Amino acid sequence: MLIVGLTGNIGSGKSSVARYFKELGARVIDTDQVARDVVAPGTPGLQQIVQYFSADILNPDGTLDRLKMAEIVFHDSEALKQLNAIVHPIIRTELLKAMTDYKSKPDTPLLIIEAPLLIETGLYKLVDEVWLVTVNSEAQIQRVMKRDKATEEQVSSRLASQMPQEDKIPYADRIIDNSGNPENTIKQVRQIWSDVLDRPQTQVK
Repeated sequence: MLIVGLTGNIGSGKSSVARYFKELGARVIDTDQVARDVVAPGTPGLQQIVQYFSADILNPDGTLDRLKMAEIVFHDSEALKQLNAIVHPIIRTELLKAMTDYKSKPDTPLLIIEAPLLIETGLYKLVDEVWLVTVNSEAQIQRVMKRDKATEEQVSSRLASQMPQEDKIPYADRIIDNSGNPENTIKQVRQIWSDVLDRPQTQVK
């Protein structure tokens, strides 16, 4: 089984690419979902967040108020650092558990870890290969504006806070260009899937 970290900046379309691979037979672990799970009510992750930020960070039903949390860490780099220090080690542990579980009963040649912050958090060190989904800046901005109903200024601000796409390229074993239409991206995905199937070490027994 080949374990791949799939990453890309906002608007790159990495979730769509992950879905294409899943439709072909790959397994996909979404780290955004893992991040939500590890701060669900009753988890040690949420307890640690409350200890640091107080119960004011909770919704009336006891769930994490993500909008309030985002507002706090956006304006306070120390708060962001503390939040990451709480959440990232837990996410890493959960990912390692999931990866071990999949490897113990491989039913697919490819396991994809979809992670926006794969490189920034060092998760790329856990995978066999890094695949980067890229997009040109014009398409990227238009996609995020449409998806999030955001202004160009808001999108540009979010992009400025991320690790630049060009800085991620040296980490990539493969690059999937998602600047064009879906058909072009699917063609790339199918070729990569074929390449994976041709590897003796990834063939399912």
